[in-house]
Amino acid sequence: MSQPGLEELTPVNPRTTSEIIADRLREQIVSGAFAPGGRMIEPQLATRLGVSRGPVREALQRLVQEGLLTNIPNRGVFVVELDADDIKDIYTARRAIEREAAALLHRSKSEADLERLAAVVEEMSLRAGQGDSRLIAEQDLAFHSALVDAAQSPRLSRMFTTLAAETRICLASLVNVYPERNLLVAEHQQLLALLQGDDEQALLDAVNTHLDAAVRDLTRTGEG
Repeated sequence: MSQPGLEELTPVNPRTTSEIIADRLREQIVSGAFAPGGRMIEPQLATRLGVSRGPVREALQRLVQEGLLTNIPNRGVFVVELDADDIKDIYTARRAIEREAAALLHRSKSEADLERLAAVVEEMSLRAGQGDSRLIAEQDLAFHSALVDAAQSPRLSRMFTTLAAETRICLASLVNVYPERNLLVAEHQQLLALLQGDDEQALLDAVNTHLDAAVRDLTRTGEG
C-alpha cells in the first residue's frame, strides 16, 4: 500500500544547474552572441547568471569537451574559432557517420523514421516560404540529426551530437550567404526520396554531394 500523498507528486527535473547553464551558453555561442575567439570569463558569467562559480566552471568544461570552447593554459577559456581546415574535418567526420546511417535506414525502410524525416522536410519547405534562413538552417541540421538517430546506434548519435554543435557554429556564419532556399529544400527532398527508393549507391552519392556543397559554401565564407 502506497503512502498517502504520493499520488500527488510528479517527477522532478533531474538536470543539474551546470547542465542548464551549459544549455544556455551553448545557445548563445551557436547564435553568435558570443563571438568566435571571445573569452568566457567565469566570475562575470556567474554573477550574470546568479549562481556560484562551481556550476559555471562545470558548464564551461562540458562545452570544452563538446568542442565549442577551447581552454588555453594560463589564458582562459575561449569560444572556438573554426578555420577552413576545421570545417573540412567536421564534414569529413559527418560524412562517415551519415553515410553509414543513411545506408542502415535505406535497408531497414523504417516507416516511423522516414515519416519523421518527411515532417522535417515539410517544415523546412514552410520555413523557406517565410524567408528565415536561420530557421531553415535549424531544420537542415534537424534532418541530419534525425537521419543519424534512425540508425539506432547510441554511439553514432553520441558522436554526431558533438559534430552538430560545431556545425551550428558553421551555420551561424553560413546563413549570411545561405544557399538558395528552394534549392536546399529540393536537396533534402531528393535525399528523402532516395532513402525511400532502391538505389543505395545513388543515395550515398547524394549524401556526398550534399555535404561537399556545404563545405564549399562554408569555406568560401571563411575566406571572405
